[in-house]
Amino acid sequence: MSDVVITVRGEHEIRIAPERAIAHLTIRAEGQERGAVVERMAALTEPVRDDLVARKTAGTVPEWTSQRVSVWSERPWNNEGKRLAPVHYASVDFSVTFTDFTVLSWWAGEVAEREGVQLGWIEWLLTPGTRAQTEKDVATQAVGVAVARAEAYAGALGLSNVTALELADVGLLTRQEQSPAPAPRMMMAKAAYAADAGGAPAVQLQPEDIVVSAAVEARFVAR
Repeated sequence: MSDVVITVRGEHEIRIAPERAIAHLTIRAEGQERGAVVERMAALTEPVRDDLVARKTAGTVPEWTSQRVSVWSERPWNNEGKRLAPVHYASVDFSVTFTDFTVLSWWAGEVAEREGVQLGWIEWLLTPGTRAQTEKDVATQAVGVAVARAEAYAGALGLSNVTALELADVGLLTRQEQSPAPAPRMMMAKAAYAADAGGAPAVQLQPEDIVVSAAVEARFVAR
């Protein structure tokens, strides 16, 4: 039998528990007078900022950031289709990083009860070192799957010598109509919120595992 070209795809994924979380929250105030709204925003923001400063000093919050206050106005419509007097708004966004998810749960429950505070979403992440090593491992495993498939196909044809010709991320081996898919890739974990009927923490955070996956295409020649 003459040489046979075999083209295969190898995939692999790893599920790993998040190591850190970034909580996003917004503090917002509104009113009829622009100056009063800005002052109210400052009053609502101060205790949250002071708490974060204290937590960072204590080491329970590795880092946090806040944006400048955004101020804007809108003129709402009433039921009769008439424009009403302007309503002024002011808001500021915070991003807070946690490595202890129990501390995050307690903090989320406390901050969510503050006036003007809206707790947004939680990003669940891996540390850079873990992410890099996991991406390396999952890519290696994907290549191994491709090699095993090529050897299986060759064996079914009665061939035993398999040599790699090309290896690439999905979509880069040959021209395809579909857009290339990056490999490896990491899917962010989601957060599930559960209200606590009794005491603290008022918010229980249950992150799903982060999925790191890789896919490759490879071309081999079998003899």
